[in-house]
Amino acid sequence: MVWTMQDYPSSMKNLDKATRKKAIDIANSMIDDGYKEGQAIPIAIEQAKEWKQHASQSEINTYQSQGSPTKRSEEGKQSTSNPERLEEGEEVYKHDDGWAVASVGSDRASEVFSVKKEAIARAVEIARNKGTSLTIYKEDGTKEEKRSYAE
Repeated sequence: MVWTMQDYPSSMKNLDKATRKKAIDIANSMIDDGYKEGQAIPIAIEQAKEWKQHASQSEINTYQSQGSPTKRSEEGKQSTSNPERLEEGEEVYKHDDGWAVASVGSDRASEVFSVKKEAIARAVEIARNKGTSLTIYKEDGTKEEKRSYAE
């Protein structure tokens, strides 16, 4: 679900307008990145409160005047997220530029790291958030390990 200033989670109702708008932006982005609503909402609220606490009044005023927090959806632009990828596991494999993290069956890596350990850490984070699996490959392309993070 894409939240707007008119349709947002009830846990955001007591936030001031700028903080609510920021929380909606953050939560929508997190959902696009594969987080579940139950995880995205409280994280987004906390991050929005922290942003408001550290932002200058000028920054807050500018942010509030920028229009809808979901402008990208209201303009009919297609989201770059792939909801069909949310149920697919992650994999880490050797890439020309290091170690790739990708959803199983995807045409390209979502991220590439120079160190395998860093790629695995990121893939674990994604797989846990999605509640799926992680397959780790050796440099020669053979399977090294498969982990499950299903709930």
